[in-house]
Amino acid sequence: MQVIPPALEELISQFARLPGIGKKTATRLALNILRKPPALAQDLAKALSGLHESIQLCSCCFSFSESDPCTICGDPRRQANTVCVVEQSGDLLAIEKTDIFRGHYHILHGVLSPMDGIGPDEIKIRELLARIRSGTVNEIIIATSSTVPGEATASYLTDIISKESVKLTRLACGIPMGMDIKYADKYTLAKAIEARSPAK
Repeated sequence: MQVIPPALEELISQFARLPGIGKKTATRLALNILRKPPALAQDLAKALSGLHESIQLCSCCFSFSESDPCTICGDPRRQANTVCVVEQSGDLLAIEKTDIFRGHYHILHGVLSPMDGIGPDEIKIRELLARIRSGTVNEIIIATSSTVPGEATASYLTDIISKESVKLTRLACGIPMGMDIKYADKYTLAKAIEARSPAK
């Protein structure tokens, strides 16, 4: 005996395919939509169906955008000669929230992970080198995460970019603001010591 109607079961299974959403959360989301007015479900369906038609990759930084170039690459007030290299579009959004960085970005769309079959050709490294060799870039900031794949990607990028005539920097990492030093794990503490800077 089927307790859940097939249409609802299908919606639950589709939600459950999304990262970080298990069957329980998917069920809660589906039931919430079912309890709302039909217009909400129609608006959601319309937004989803038009997503891939409206969004494209910026041909310069490879960010998701409705225009090419994207609003950042097309902004004449930004410093096009400074490029921050990030793993995904979410990393760009996080840096933009700081309202400090005024340069451009380059989104790799992944990290090196040989175990998963992701090598340099599977992410946007070739395109990054083309940008550097175009002569319009003065500084590359590597802003990959402090995970094992992120560190491997940063190391690989450092090796190949150090041969080019650009300034190469890396985001500092270490003790977060407001954290008591005795609670930091040894890896974070080691990184903080390595990335130490002159006192001001």
